[in-house]
Amino acid sequence: MTSASPHHVERRAISVIRDRMTEEPVVLLEGPRSVGKSTLLKSLADAHNAEVIDLDDLATRDAVLADPRLFMAGTPPVCVDEYQKAPLVLDAIKAQLNKNTRPGRFLLAGSTRHDALPKAAQSLTGRLNRMTIYPLTQAEIGGHASHLVDTLFSSPATAIQASASKTTRDDYIQRITRGGFPIAIERTTAASRNRWFDDYIRLTLERDARELSNIRQSAMLPRLLGRLASQTAQVLNIARAATDITLDDRTADSYTKLLEAVFLVQRLPAWHSTLTARTAATPKLHIIDSGVAARLLRLTPEKLARRDATSLTEFGHLLETFVVGEIQREASWIDGIAGIGHWRTHDHDEVDLVIERDDGAIIAFEIKAGSRVPGESFAPMRKLRDTVGDAFIAGVALYLGERSYTFDDRLHVMPVDRLWS
Repeated sequence: MTSASPHHVERRAISVIRDRMTEEPVVLLEGPRSVGKSTLLKSLADAHNAEVIDLDDLATRDAVLADPRLFMAGTPPVCVDEYQKAPLVLDAIKAQLNKNTRPGRFLLAGSTRHDALPKAAQSLTGRLNRMTIYPLTQAEIGGHASHLVDTLFSSPATAIQASASKTTRDDYIQRITRGGFPIAIERTTAASRNRWFDDYIRLTLERDARELSNIRQSAMLPRLLGRLASQTAQVLNIARAATDITLDDRTADSYTKLLEAVFLVQRLPAWHSTLTARTAATPKLHIIDSGVAARLLRLTPEKLARRDATSLTEFGHLLETFVVGEIQREASWIDGIAGIGHWRTHDHDEVDLVIERDDGAIIAFEIKAGSRVPGESFAPMRKLRDTVGDAFIAGVALYLGERSYTFDDRLHVMPVDRLWS
């Protein structure tokens, strides 16, 4: 398994950011800590001979807090890293925009979801363009591009014209447990990578989460995260997680939102475009990165390689989180995406991932952890196809086998590595 050094990865997001800077006065890069936002920000600042105002640095933060208007009145683009550390800068930016709203004036980066900040800190809501920066995709790590989502929307028949997969189950396991964080990828041993994951989780909980909210039962936060990790790729059940750690439901819900705000977990909403009386509307939960999920669950490559029932189930959940992450990251670079979710009925028919365009067209994915896809596995996808009608462009079962082929009308089978190979 070859890969580019994370220090030399060409991020697909950078061209999207450049385009948005030509149209939007404020562009916000938000996403998990250590995902590469600061690197992107510095690269873009360097291209414009601009300095980065790093609010993670205490001295810089104190200076900005003393006179935010002075710093925000600089030559565009004004680049601010970890802006949420000094929300007063948003008021200063708003004052500048009241005078001039030309594109490319401000480029911000932050490790907290903007809509999770206190209302007083959201003075630019509706006046800035938010872009989530996720961990690296496998295609980026490998140093090449992937356009599967675009291709499925535009020409599904082209998407299945690929050579046979040579990726083994062990290769998939290694990719899943490694994840997509640049620093984790650089680590050459499992022990070193695990230390980094532990430090990353601890830092995010002890620093970012506690700065965002006054947590009365801080010891419960890592315990709740652990219980939620055990639900990755499953329908979210906060009540069950709360019961497991003897936490009341209301506090557990509040803490889960906090974990979302610092990009440790994410809810995949139920897809609503064709909701009927028999469609369930409960979100699924995914840990933001499969490597983080594997570490939280203490699932090593050796454990995942076992063939017992528990290991096979755990591998299936991690594989789904891994694949959903890959597809979600690619979709985040594409304009015109209306929404991403899962489809599930009260009869327990389920499609793992549905992507809808602004024009109503949809593509759908099922993730299978085996080397074959039995015909009956397509029953939920058929039901979705028949419900949506002509808006259904393609449904794909991603599996661990070798071949890509068409199974039925607009229903296809592809190896998981078609996402990056």
